[in-house]
Amino acid sequence: MVEKVITLENVPLAEFLGQANENIRQLAQAFPQSKIISRGNEIRIQGSAPEILRINNLINLLLEHVERFGHLSPDKVKDYLDIEGVPFEQTNRDAVIVFGNKGLVIKPKSPNQRKLVEASMKNDLVFALGPAGTGKTYIAVALAVRALKNREVKRIIITRPAVEAGENLGFLPGDLQEKLDPYLRPIYDALQDMVPPEKLKYYQETRVIEIAPLAYMRGRTLHDAFVLLDEAQNTTSEQIKMFLTRMGPNSKVIITGDQTQVDLPIRQKSGLSEALRILNNVKGIGIVNLSGKDVIRHKLVKAIIEAYEKNQAEKDIAKNESAGRKSDR
Repeated sequence: MVEKVITLENVPLAEFLGQANENIRQLAQAFPQSKIISRGNEIRIQGSAPEILRINNLINLLLEHVERFGHLSPDKVKDYLDIEGVPFEQTNRDAVIVFGNKGLVIKPKSPNQRKLVEASMKNDLVFALGPAGTGKTYIAVALAVRALKNREVKRIIITRPAVEAGENLGFLPGDLQEKLDPYLRPIYDALQDMVPPEKLKYYQETRVIEIAPLAYMRGRTLHDAFVLLDEAQNTTSEQIKMFLTRMGPNSKVIITGDQTQVDLPIRQKSGLSEALRILNNVKGIGIVNLSGKDVIRHKLVKAIIEAYEKNQAEKDIAKNESAGRKSDR
């Protein structure tokens, strides 16, 4: 049995410990093999050396949180504790992608979201594929914001093809950028969660963060940038090839798409599907598939996706059976 005493200095104790020591009580419940006691400005930990190290690292993260935001709720303590199936020492710091506004902790919430984070760390180009609500775009934006905050890149570029989802852009008021803004709303919402409003406005004015239609990427070399191509299922073969060849030195690229939601004209092949087939075995490219299990919206969204997937599977079976009967004639 080993003992360690942590002295809390220059810390608002009431905020850190929580009402009736609720925050420390959560820690103690998470580590039942150890003993965690709070007295005054001291926290006394008794247990095995490896577990004490884990608790000490976690307390340091909580102290860092209080220093950043001035408060620490039991829900935030749970956020730091709620990491499943991954060794604490290896991933606890990396689990939090970025600290957002008003103390928001942004981190992967499903195994495949975690795979997306890991794939981005290992590869300069990553395809994130999956249905709506799986968080692929939100996590990609968070990774871009983290890279900018850590000065790993000098700018963020977010783009998407100007393809209507059953609507006509021409009837919307304003120039092309204003017409596209409603379609880019999820990206703006994500950025507003992660970057303070005044800083976000400054970044956009100085083009540190640039949100633009895919056509604006032609002829450019995107270096020292974290680049996100959203809704890539609506690119043509020529568009996605053009985009992929824009990568410059010190660039990170994430391409997101849902291959079941192609809004291209009939008989127009999706460039995303072709790119995945051509680049499948290229080293340095990561491919992460998210599914209905990763949906983090209302529980009905998951049920809706599963129902549509079942319907599509039934259609495919019927189509194959019909083709088989014709070939037998």
